[in-house]
Amino acid sequence: MINEALREIRRGTAEIIDDERIVALVKNYFEKGETYTVKAGFDPTAPDLHLGHTVLLQKLAIFQKYGARVQFLIGDFTAQIGDPTGKSETRKKLLPAQVQENAQTYKNQVFKILDPEKTTVVFNADWLNALGAAGMLELTTTYNVARMLERDDFDKRHKAGISISISEFLYPLLQGYDSVHLRSDIEIGGTDQKFNLLMGRHLQRVYETGKEQAVLMMPILEGLDGVQKMSKSLGNYIAVADAPGDMYGKVLSISDTLMWRYYELLSSKTLDEIDTLKKGVEEGTLHPKKVKEALAIEITARFHSSDAAEAAHAEFERVHAQSEIPSDMEEFTVSGPLWIAKALVDCGLSPSTSQARREIKQGSVKIDQNKLSDEQYQLEEGEYVLQVGKRKFARLKVIK
Repeated sequence: MINEALREIRRGTAEIIDDERIVALVKNYFEKGETYTVKAGFDPTAPDLHLGHTVLLQKLAIFQKYGARVQFLIGDFTAQIGDPTGKSETRKKLLPAQVQENAQTYKNQVFKILDPEKTTVVFNADWLNALGAAGMLELTTTYNVARMLERDDFDKRHKAGISISISEFLYPLLQGYDSVHLRSDIEIGGTDQKFNLLMGRHLQRVYETGKEQAVLMMPILEGLDGVQKMSKSLGNYIAVADAPGDMYGKVLSISDTLMWRYYELLSSKTLDEIDTLKKGVEEGTLHPKKVKEALAIEITARFHSSDAAEAAHAEFERVHAQSEIPSDMEEFTVSGPLWIAKALVDCGLSPSTSQARREIKQGSVKIDQNKLSDEQYQLEEGEYVLQVGKRKFARLKVIK
């Protein structure tokens, strides 16, 4: 059982520092019933989480299954500085009200994955505000500027003559101090967080906490394009708050190769179960589309419900397999005649008229299920079903 637990904990990881400590903690849980703490921090700089964020949540849920109590840290203090990791310039400061609003949405979303009975939600403003000026000055003496500049993104900015604020130097120190205050046994994060995660180990030594946290790093999840990391700014993301139909359709749109990456990092199936699916696809006894459908249903059910996932599956089949239009779509009423490109923007099917024209040229736009090629087309008085790609639909009524 211990080996099975460790296999699942190590699953999909990019790097583990002090694996021996993790082994000892898991072993103590099985042999002595002793629990341990696993910390993960999230700065509420945006209101919505996407599946890239849930890679860490899935790993936290695995730890909970094998004896951990999760310290889900919401960085309401550090979010006002902004994590400089990977940034080429100083971030804009967020207002406290924005941070608190975003923090509440995080709490609402994470318990779709984590067990609330085994989770402690903490806010680092509770102890960082109390640290005060004297405590903050003491914290700055624990690390020097030369070592801080060894960090890759700081080094690049320094050499390029790009400004680095003193507050950005403070960020990794504050994240590390979180581990001191919480006395964390393990901290997990993305590979881009390595410097900050190791700071926790360093400061636990400096402040003589009697422990050094192990560090487990997860890879960055690729977005729907299978190339760039999942990001809202790149538009290749699946949001936790996406409607069931959208979530299901987006998962189904990933490539057959990327599907296995999503299974490894996002599915609750065991590694043995995933290996069985892979073998079935390789031997031709399972069709990749069926395996992908199972993944889409699993992920959609996690954030909505089994019924919602099955309904999304049925609707997707009805619309796409049978080339029918959805039974439910947004309806709009506008005055006409109306240029088709503007109609697509007004209905939220395209972000701009230039993008709408490109989609028409690419053959991605249909009116009443008929492909449109004239980018100057004018919609006269009447009712229309507009479609962009396979998943975007709107019903438009044009009046005089």
